[in-house]
Order: sequence, then C-alpha cells, then structure tokens
Amino acid sequence: MLKERGQRHGSNSVLVREFNERVILTALRRHGRASKADLARLAGLTSNAAGMIVRELEAAGFVRSTGKRYGGRGQPATMLELNPQGAYAIGVRIDRDLVETVLVDICGSLLGRVVHDGLPDPQDAVVRIAADVAAFRRELGRPGVERLKGIGVAMPYNLGSWLVELGLTADKYRMWDSFDVQAALAAATGLRVLVENDGSAAAVGELNHGRGREIDDFIYVFIGPALGGGVVLEGDYLRGRNGNAGDIGVMPVRPSRLPSVPRTRDDYVPLLTRASLGGLRRHLAHCGTPVAAREDLARAIAARPEAFAEWCGDAADAVVAPLLASCHLLDVSTVVLDGDLPEAALDALIGEVARAAQAAVAESRKAPELLRGSLGCDAAAIGAASLPLHLSFSPMHRVLTGQVGDSFGDMFLEVQP
Repeated sequence: MLKERGQRHGSNSVLVREFNERVILTALRRHGRASKADLARLAGLTSNAAGMIVRELEAAGFVRSTGKRYGGRGQPATMLELNPQGAYAIGVRIDRDLVETVLVDICGSLLGRVVHDGLPDPQDAVVRIAADVAAFRRELGRPGVERLKGIGVAMPYNLGSWLVELGLTADKYRMWDSFDVQAALAAATGLRVLVENDGSAAAVGELNHGRGREIDDFIYVFIGPALGGGVVLEGDYLRGRNGNAGDIGVMPVRPSRLPSVPRTRDDYVPLLTRASLGGLRRHLAHCGTPVAAREDLARAIAARPEAFAEWCGDAADAVVAPLLASCHLLDVSTVVLDGDLPEAALDALIGEVARAAQAAVAESRKAPELLRGSLGCDAAAIGAASLPLHLSFSPMHRVLTGQVGDSFGDMFLEVQP
C-alpha cells in the first residue's frame, strides 16, 4: 500500500498492486472527479479490483467521496477525488536571483509561498529555507506533518557557470557549485531531500499540475535568469544519465546580432546567452532602461516595447533550431513554454517562436504545437514540491520492478528526525 522507499521488496503481485494504486491516483489527478467504474476503465482493471483499491486508498486518506452522479442508468454513481489532505510536500527553487519556498498538497494547490530576493551565500540560504520549512510545519500541525513527503529542490546544476554571458559577476554563484545543499537541508530539517535540475523539476510540475493532465509527451522550456528545459515522455519525465535531459539552454547556436551583445569570435554560443532574462535585461539596459529587480521587468518592457520586440525576435531565432531538432529527435509534437516573463510578454515570445518554427520546419514535417505553461513564475518551486509526490504516487514503470528507490537513490537523502 504505497510503501515508502526502502520497503518495496516483495512479490510481483505486491508491486503490480502498488502500480495500480498509482494509476488510479494519477487518473483522479488528471480527471479531477471519477466514479469507481470510470477508474476501472481508465486503469484497465476489473470493477472488483478497482473497488478494492479505492476502498484502501479511501481508508488511507488519499481519496475521498464527493457526492453522487445522477442521470445515468441504474443507481447514482459515487464520485471520487483526491483528498487534498492526503499528502503534502515542500518545494524550493534556488536560482541566480532568488530563493523561493512553497508548500503544496497532493492536488498541487499552493498553500504557502515565501520569496527571498537575491541569491544569498549557501549557508545563509539553508538557514532561511529551514525557517520557511519550520513555519510550514507549524501551519500543517501534527497530522499534516505526518503526511509530509519531503522537500524537493530545483536549482541549476551549474550556478557558477556562464556568468559573463548572463551579465553576472558575483563570486557567490561559484560557491554553490561545491556546496552540498541536499545534505545541508536534510540535516537542518530532518526531512528527506530530493535535488533536481530546475528545468526538469519545472517539467514535472507541468506534467502533474498543468498541460500534462492532457498530454503525455512534450518538450518543456522555461525562460528564467538563464534557460532551462525538460522532457516528458509517456507520462513520466526523462532524467538522463547525469540528470540533464532536456537541457536545451546549453545547445550551441550562432551568436546574436543585437547591438547589446558583446562581439565574439566564437562560431557558436550557448542558447541561454540569447534566450534568457539575462539577455533581455542586457538589451533593455543597452536601450536605456536598466532592470534592477525582477519586479521592474514588466515596467521596463512596457517602457521599451521596441527593445523587447528586438530581443523577442532574436530569442525566437535562436531557440527555433534546438526546439525543432529536439522534437524531431524524440518524435514529440508539443512544446510547452513558460517563464518568469509577464504573461503578455510570454505570449508574444511564443507567437514569435511559433512563426519561426513554421518557417523553418522541413518539408513533410509539421511544426510543433506551442503552448503556454500553466504555472508561470512558480513553475520551478511547484515542480520541486511535485518531485517527492511524483516519486511517491506516479505510475512509473520502475515500480513494477521494485527499482523506484534504487533508480532515484542519488536524488534522495534519508535522514531520521
């Protein structure tokens, strides 16, 4: 019955049963409300098997009834949904310009959010995050804390890299590259901690609480201080050997021709130097409107629409080839694009990328459908919180071989409170 990591050894029937429990929970997450008959059909189970699993999930507090559905033949069907109080998780986004801590429930609802502007040194950040976690635990109370599945951390794996290209100079970024945030947070909170690439974490958030409710396969791109990405295939996210699957930001592209970009003799530069908030801020400053803080960005874009349009066109020109290559390589027809940009600005960028993709796509192939992401600036933090929930409740095929804990062993650090 949804055993914790380290307790999954047993017969094939036990593993299959756990997998089916996860299938039913995922069906409720995707469809919102469903009857036992609906769940049996969606999970490919007999009515009796689905009914037994639902009863156990109800008794465990993961599922609850939500009234009757009338109008069909026979007796009214009892409708079921996820119980928001069934499980909780904490998500932490660590990025080049902020630290964000959130509390979410199993449904993905945002219950609490704390933002610390700027990136402090690692030890100071751990102190702040630990204080946020303590406050969330007080809000949950004892019953909620007992259902807290852990902490997910979303952060770039190379915070100290590409500082010149992104217009950053502080040495503190490099301090993070040698700091074990997983061990430090686990020791400070007594909770299990999972650390993931910020692009992949945001993709998991979109998978569980956004477009992934209707789409099983998509390339995910997030425009932040740099550029991150992730890959979702067959309803699960792809990590890759080093946890960098979908890291579109380091793909090589031709240098920008914008006057705000320093000239280079290099034939290729990383995509993140052109399609990122770092590049946008640099161009806005070059055009006479510097952006000192994140909250100034919308105002600066409104003040310099022509500068934003220039950057937008340049970013779309840069991102189109890596996106088309990724879609063709993986045979994926949907791209979800999100970011820290204001909604109108993000929509404008998506429109530019869509037009560029349509113009560049090869004969006999279709350009991917581009969709705006569902979580906006909270994508990485909510995605980070989704990681412990995803590992605990999603029907990954690794469950059937009892390898969920082993295959994610490098991501989790178990600590006894």
